[in-house]
Amino acid sequence: MIHLTKGVIQMSVYVNRILNMKKIKAIGFDMDYTLVRYNTENFERLTYSLVKENLVKVLGYPKEILDLEFDFQLVQQGLVIDKLRGNLLHVSRFGKVKKAQHGLGPISFEEQNEAYANRVIDLSDESFQSLDTAFSVSNGILYAQIVDLKEKGVEVPRYDLLADHIKEAIDICHSDGSLKSQVKANMSEYIIQDEKLVAQLEMYKKCGKKLIIITNSEYYYCKDLLEYTIDPFLKEHKSWRDLFEITITLSSKPRFFHFKNHYLRIDPETALMTNHEGPITPGVYQGGNAGKLQEDLGLKGSEILYLGDHIYGDVLSLKKTFGWRTALVVEPLEDEIEAIKKSEPTQKKIDSLMQEKEVLEDNLDDLEMSKYRGESYDKDEVSKIYAKIDKVNNSISKELENYRKCFNPHWGELMRAGQEESRFADQIEKYACVYMGRVSDLLENSPRTYFRPIKRVLPHELI
Repeated sequence: MIHLTKGVIQMSVYVNRILNMKKIKAIGFDMDYTLVRYNTENFERLTYSLVKENLVKVLGYPKEILDLEFDFQLVQQGLVIDKLRGNLLHVSRFGKVKKAQHGLGPISFEEQNEAYANRVIDLSDESFQSLDTAFSVSNGILYAQIVDLKEKGVEVPRYDLLADHIKEAIDICHSDGSLKSQVKANMSEYIIQDEKLVAQLEMYKKCGKKLIIITNSEYYYCKDLLEYTIDPFLKEHKSWRDLFEITITLSSKPRFFHFKNHYLRIDPETALMTNHEGPITPGVYQGGNAGKLQEDLGLKGSEILYLGDHIYGDVLSLKKTFGWRTALVVEPLEDEIEAIKKSEPTQKKIDSLMQEKEVLEDNLDDLEMSKYRGESYDKDEVSKIYAKIDKVNNSISKELENYRKCFNPHWGELMRAGQEESRFADQIEKYACVYMGRVSDLLENSPRTYFRPIKRVLPHELI
């Protein structure tokens, strides 16, 4: 993935494919974790607490689960659950497991190799569950902790059922209103206001871009969050409904991009709904489908940009079906970039040591080959080189420990799995035209910006 640079200033929009904003006539936004920013740690702590209660009170899990404590660092976005083995996996772009954890403990290299060395992790296999959004953090934490309880003798269902039950308990939090009611009652604790974002949206609107919301949230929740995050900062519009030409709630993404569901029109004052027939005109809706929206907008897919935070729900589906341009909001990206900057001096030491090691290995190889060339073989010199390589290896190991301390203490880098890109990074590269840490990173650029990727350097070009 390539970042955009302008002069000497590094910008915070990262470009995979050309995106000419002059050609974009409509910009669609997911709401949660995209248009509306959450305090992720607080929100996931709340979700975690409610899911524990549902597991015990609704699904009959043992009360020991209520004593578990939230640990935000235990899981990071982009991991995979192996539902059959009860493991959390950090997977490379090639589907190979680079790091695995069972319960709260890391799996040894030998065990990991035995389980996964000859396997490619395929997420179409129902025995795997991806944790690709910020909303999935509490899911992964609870899974790891309850697997740990199971290994300590607490009676809980088998690993695959546990994964399904946690998802069910999360769904209950959303469907019974317990989660959203607490968010609405304590907005400042869970939701981040961004005055700059509102000004940017108004500028884009003034420049002729149609602004659209497509969210899976219900109208009442959408209304409350947008009144809190958008309305107080508007300068040229009375309310968020004036700013956004079309708002589609309960869209059921990714079904919104695949199935021809009917639209319901919502009266924004009473929240009453009626069947909608005819073209989609400015207003608030429920349900519907992307095909009709695009047709009634009178636009080509390449003239619509959609921003979301979910690779599969927001980006992959519409990319494959309608060819809309895509932007992914990766909330942990800012922390990842800061960690990369912090680790830079250590990385330079590692690079230098690796170069030193390569020279020694070349010398060793030349000496070893002297036996096959009929030349004299200096065993003492070979031993000396082996000793030097061991010394360099020890230094590299120490520096690698320092390097890892800059990132997540359990899983390391978000976008890398070992030396390779992570599966999460690979999905971003494949399906997002651009990506960024927050929506305002994109909108701080002119509505006419031409985003270009830097030429990718292939291994044979490094000469």
